[in-house]
Parts: sequence; C-alpha cells; structure tokens
Amino acid sequence: MSATRHRPRPATAAFLHRLAPRTLRGRLSLVALTTATLLMLVLTVAFNVVAQHRLQHQADDELRTRAAAVATTIDTTSRTVRVLETSNDALLDANVWIYADGRLLEEPPNAGPLTHVADALAGHGGRRCVTADVDGPLRLCSQPVSADNSEATVVTAIDLSPYRSSADTLLLGSLALDAVMLACTYALTRLAVGRALRPVRTMTDQATQWSAVASEERFGHMRHPAELARLGTSLDAILDRIRTLLRHERQLTGELSHELRTPLSRIIAELDWWQSRPRTADQTHATHKVIADAAQSMRTICDTLLDDARGGALTAPGTAEILPTLRRLTEVLDAPGHVTVAADGPPLEAGVPPALLERMVSPLLSNACRYAHSKVAVRAYRAPDGVRVEVIDDGPGVPPSFAGQLFEPGKRAEPGDGHAGAGLGLPLARRLARSAGGEVTHDPGHTPGARFVVSLPAG
Repeated sequence: MSATRHRPRPATAAFLHRLAPRTLRGRLSLVALTTATLLMLVLTVAFNVVAQHRLQHQADDELRTRAAAVATTIDTTSRTVRVLETSNDALLDANVWIYADGRLLEEPPNAGPLTHVADALAGHGGRRCVTADVDGPLRLCSQPVSADNSEATVVTAIDLSPYRSSADTLLLGSLALDAVMLACTYALTRLAVGRALRPVRTMTDQATQWSAVASEERFGHMRHPAELARLGTSLDAILDRIRTLLRHERQLTGELSHELRTPLSRIIAELDWWQSRPRTADQTHATHKVIADAAQSMRTICDTLLDDARGGALTAPGTAEILPTLRRLTEVLDAPGHVTVAADGPPLEAGVPPALLERMVSPLLSNACRYAHSKVAVRAYRAPDGVRVEVIDDGPGVPPSFAGQLFEPGKRAEPGDGHAGAGLGLPLARRLARSAGGEVTHDPGHTPGARFVVSLPAG
C-alpha cells in the first residue's frame, strides 16, 4: 500500500511532463544547469562554513590578544592577586572579567546576565571559548594566568555582530555570484549545444533536399565530428537499403508491366475482334477461351514475378517438360508461322516449374520474333551439366558496342527503332535463370542474327 500511496498522481506526472523541455538542446541545457546548481550549492555551503569558521577564529584570536594584554596588569607574585592600574584601564576593562582563585575581582560595568556566563566559563578553568546570546551574539574566552603563589583567570568578551554581518554579506555575495554563474552556464550551454547540434540540423535539411532532388548524395562524404560521422555512416547504410528497395520495387513494377503487356494485348485484340461484327456461339466461346487463357497467363506471370521478388524462386519446386512448355509458349505469344520448336534426343526436363521456364524464354522469343527477318528457331538439347534452350533468329543481331549493356535494366540498343519495349525482358530472363541455378547468355560469335542460350539444371 505504501508503494501505491507514494506513486505520483497522473495529473502531477502530466504537469511535470509538460514542463520538461521538448528539444535535445533544452534537455541538455537543463541537465547542465541542474548539475551546475548542485555543484554551486555544495561549493557555496562549504565556502560559507569555512568563512564562518575563519571569522570565529579571528574573533577568538582577538579575545586572546586582549586577555594577554589584561594579564600584564595582574600581579601574581604574592599570595594575593592584585590588578595594577594603567593608563589604558578604560580600554582594558571593557568586557573583561578578572578572577582570582574562583573569586571575581573585576567586571565591566553593566555586565548584567553576561557575568553568569563568565563565571561558568572561569569555573571550568583552562582556555575555553563559548558563544552566548545576551542582548546580541557575544563570544567569550577564558585565559588562565598562573604563577607560583596564586592563580588568576581573565575572561574577555567581544560582540559577534560585525563578524556575522560579514558572514551574511559573504553569503549574499556568494548567492549572487552563484546566480550569475548559473545564468552564464545556462546561456553558454545552450550556445555550445546549439553549435554542436548545428551539423545535425544541416544533415536533416540535406536529407530533406536529397529525398526530392539528389537521391545519390551521402552523409559520409562530408566532414563531421567522430560521433556524427558514425551517425552519418549509419544513415548512409539505411538510405542505401531504402534506395535498394525502391530500385527493386521499380524493377518489379517495370517487369510486371513488360510481361503483362502481351496477354493484355491479346485480350484487347480478341475483344475488338468480337465486337467488330456479330459472332456465332462457337466463335464467342473461342473468344472467351482465349481471354480466359490470357487472364490465366497474367495471373501466372504475377505469381511468378512476385515469388521471385520474395525469394521464392530459389526454392521453387517442380520440373518442366521442355518441349511442351515451349510449344505452349509459342501459342500464348501468338508466334508467327516461321517459328520452329525442336528438341534433340529423348524428352527433356528442366529442374524448374513450367511457369518459371516460360518467363525465362518468353523475353528471348519475343525479341527474336520482333527482329527476325524470316526465321526463328527454338531448340532444346541436353548438356553435360544440365539442359540448354537456345533461341536463334536471322535479324540484325546485337551491335558489338552494345553487347556489354545487353542485360542491364532499361537499356536498349536502338530505342528509336520503332519496336515497343522497355529494356527489361533480358535482365528479367537472366535474373530468373540465376535464381534457379541457371544462366542466360548471348553468343557474340553467331552471325547473322542473334543467338541466346538458357542454361538450366536437368529435372
């Protein structure tokens, strides 16, 4: 119950939360101010304790000095103690008590209750000092005067008001100095923290600008303090990951657009053909079948590319009969009659799903049909390390100067050649083949025309 009773109230916690600074600069300044306040408090208390002790020590020294001066006027050579008369009696008798063998010989005029304090101090014997508050703060010290025949004690008193006034002045001065120091500490801390955080604000502004106009900039290229340099390195790594994800996203979007264009074109063509004039029931049924096949092809394309984007193609199970898959692909692409499909030897199987094999060969076959003059040949055969599918056409081929950029996304040898394309088909085919443990290559020595080879593990 005590824990519940001492738990801060929600309203109080909310109030304290509202009072807390919102900025890092304000919080660091508050921490510095709090630390400086505690330090100044400790130093102020220690300074004033030492100052008061020092003032009291000065008062005691003055009392003992006066007691020694008064002792010179006391005659203790005989059995009876006598006080000698001097020219400075009025000065020496002020706040002075003289005792001999416990008897009061002299006391200051109008001593009043202070004499009882002096009596008690003399009765204890030895050198002692006490502080009494009788009509103001007073300090009394006893000084024994010993001799062979008799013993006397001198008690002197002094007003502590001037010393305490000095102590109060020192306290007020130290508090005023503390206030000035704390104000300067807070101002200098805010200034220093503001200057230290200026690179952070600069980095924030730069990041905002880079996101809009210069996405390839880096924080690590700039000179910063060691801590901010490490922060900049971490931010660069995060930006690189974000930019990589964005590139993959754009690549996936482009590949989907590229791959879906053919079945979508078939759907549009069939709908236009069906709407151009009345059709029989059989023709309508055939049109519906073509549209359904194209839609299913689009779905397969989406599933294949999305699985590859998620890494699923690396472990995609299944095998594909190469020759039936290639023939079905020619039907889906509505390849022209000069396209021939053949396979050497017994039936061949590739160690990839049929949909993935179609996606690998589809860009190669589409390009071959697009650029061929009169002949396109698709041939599958067995190799020592798997199976091969080669696509050959008798078109203009790949310019030698462009061979190095052939599989780079978005690159085309002649963008203005009148053929549609985004330069994504070949990079997609190679990426899908590599994800399945295969490869897509171009044979630069084949002339005339172009020869592409898809290498895959056997099924």
